[in-house]
Parts: sequence; structure tokens; C-alpha cells
Amino acid sequence: MPLVDALRPEARSVPASGIIAVADHARGRQGLIPLWVGEGDRQTPDFITNAAAASLQEGHTFYTWQGGIPPLLEALSRYHQRTFNKSCEPGEFIVTGGSMQAIQLAIQAVGGAGDEIIYFSPAWPNFPAAFGVAGGRPVPVSLSFSDNGWSLDLDQVEAAIGSKTKAIFVNTPANPTGWRADRETLQALLDLARRHGLWIIADEIYTRFYYEGGRAPSFFDIADDEDRIIYVNSFSKNWAMTGWRVGWIRVNPSLKPTFDNLVQYSTSGVAEFMQRGAIAALDEGDGFISEQVERARKARDLLCTTLLETGRVRLSPPPGAFYLFFAVDGVANAHEGAIDLVDSTGIGLAPGTAFGPEGQGFFRLCFNRRLDQIVEAAERIAGWIKAR
Repeated sequence: MPLVDALRPEARSVPASGIIAVADHARGRQGLIPLWVGEGDRQTPDFITNAAAASLQEGHTFYTWQGGIPPLLEALSRYHQRTFNKSCEPGEFIVTGGSMQAIQLAIQAVGGAGDEIIYFSPAWPNFPAAFGVAGGRPVPVSLSFSDNGWSLDLDQVEAAIGSKTKAIFVNTPANPTGWRADRETLQALLDLARRHGLWIIADEIYTRFYYEGGRAPSFFDIADDEDRIIYVNSFSKNWAMTGWRVGWIRVNPSLKPTFDNLVQYSTSGVAEFMQRGAIAALDEGDGFISEQVERARKARDLLCTTLLETGRVRLSPPPGAFYLFFAVDGVANAHEGAIDLVDSTGIGLAPGTAFGPEGQGFFRLCFNRRLDQIVEAAERIAGWIKAR
């Protein structure tokens, strides 16, 4: 028996990343503009790194609170009051090793082998893959694309609910499509969850990257304290901290001991000096977020204008997140198109199929970059489209 065959089938069947396949093909090329991953090009700002460095100098290198140091939990409470007008006690938060661990802990808490969780596709592939590794069955409900953007059919969501369904995973604003649920859609999803006794895992990591004023609608706007909602979030996007791997969960305080234990038996907590940097991000970072969002808005508008002028692109300017998910007439195979695009132009995009079969023919482009790079990338892509 080959050694790999002795591993669990769920582990062996995890799909390879379609994004990494293109990235590996293109690495090291001269003049490459890599727009395939979900991060910006700005380094973590000094007010955050200085706080972490000071913490290191002060000797904060020992084991610490498994669910987060009290000053960070208090900062999260202040942040939610300021951002969501929601009074949350420090005892409602758990600090995690990024949003990926937050999602994994949420999965462990509500679903497992033989269970089902509904999600909306095209989708960030890490969630369905993580639930599959846990032995569960992720059930996609397809978003629909039109000139008015991406939309969700709530009847399809209800039709997907079965006896094994435990939760609905809701990422809004969404990666990769930029779809965002309005307040009415969130209310309808919450009503569905209440009616069927389901959990909602609310991934609202892009709530602040919203281009229609203020922040995006949130379950915080409509939910009661006793609703079965697990909020997962991260410091990665808002504060340019992707490499730090710090995130958080917000739950009803009665659930905190359970999640603290789940942290204990996975990572045993996040390094204190990183949490000290996270406090600075929350308390001092609103201006930095505003700058990032405004830059992303300009990049989005420049990009959409240039690509639409080709007359061969189907897209809808995303209301949230920082991705453009677009299709090119005549390009049916997204992976082959992404390989040809990087070979011909030096522009690295993620093939839409990396986000599910509904992404065939689409590309994802991360536009949270310097404007000069976005202008150059848009012109190269437009030239490639016109030459086909």
C-alpha cells in the first residue's frame, strides 16, 4: 500500500489550490504584477509594529491567556461599539490564529462527520475544504450573475436545507465576487436559521471594505443576543496584517468557555506581543482603514472602466471586498486563460475555478494595490483581451 493511502480519505481528497497552481507557474518572472492573492501591497503600519516590538522588548514571550489577553478583549469591545453600535462585553470574544482558525473552531463547534453546512458559491475555497477535512459535507448554493451584479436566491437556500444541515456559512461582502447581502437578505437568512434551528457562521471580514458609504450591513444590525450566530473576523485585511495570523470570534458569552477550550487544544493561544500590536490596530487604526478603502475604491473604478472599454468583459463593480470577479468573452477555461495571461502579459490572476465550478470562465483580481500598478495591469489585460 502506498504510504499516502494510509491517511484519512478526507485529508487525501483536499483539492490543491487553483491559485497556487498559477502562482507557481509564474514565480520569479521579471515585471510580474501578482494580483492573485487576497492581500494588499502595504506593509503593516508603524503604530502597530512598534506596539508589538515594544511588547517583545518588555519580555512578553511567555504562555498567556488562551482566549486572548484582557486588554485585547477590551479593545475588541470598544471596536464593536464604535463600528457596529453594538455593546459587546469582553467576555464575548476569543482571539484566534487568524480567521482560518476562527472558521475551523466554528466548524468544530457546530458540525462534523456526516453533517452538512450550506455556503454560497463561487466562494473562498478554504471554508468548504476545511469542513470536508472535518468529515462534513459542504453544500453550495450558487450565486447568480447578471448586469446588476451577483444575487442570492433565498428559495434555493431553503431548498438546500435538509435533516443533516447544521449551519449556513455567510461571507458578506464576499470573496471572490464582492457580493454583499443587504439588510433584508440578512434578515431572511436569520429567519431561515431560526425556523430550522441552524447556526450561522458570519464571516464579515470585509465589512469595512465597502464602497456604498460607511460599512456593509451586518448580522449585528438585526440579531438578538440568543441567536445562534458565530462571528469570525481577522486583523489581516483592514490593518494590512495578513502575515500576523491574528483573528477573533464573537459569540454569546455562555459559549466562551467552550471556545477557549477549543483554542487550548489547537494552538493554546496567540503570542502576546502580536496581541499587543492588535490592540494598537483597533484603537488607532480607523484612519488607516479609511485610507485603504478610498485607495481601493479608486483602483476598482479605474480597473472597471478600462476593462469595460474593451467591449468583451462581463463584470459588475463590486460593492464590497477588494476583488474584481470578471469574465472575458471567448475564454471558457479559466485555468488555461490565467496561464496564457501571465505568459503573455506578466499579470497574475486567480482562475475563477479556484472558487468552485461556478467560477468557470471568470478571473479574480485583487485590486488592493498601488494605483500605478492597477493602471498598468488594466492596460496589459485590456491589450490581451483585444488581441484574442
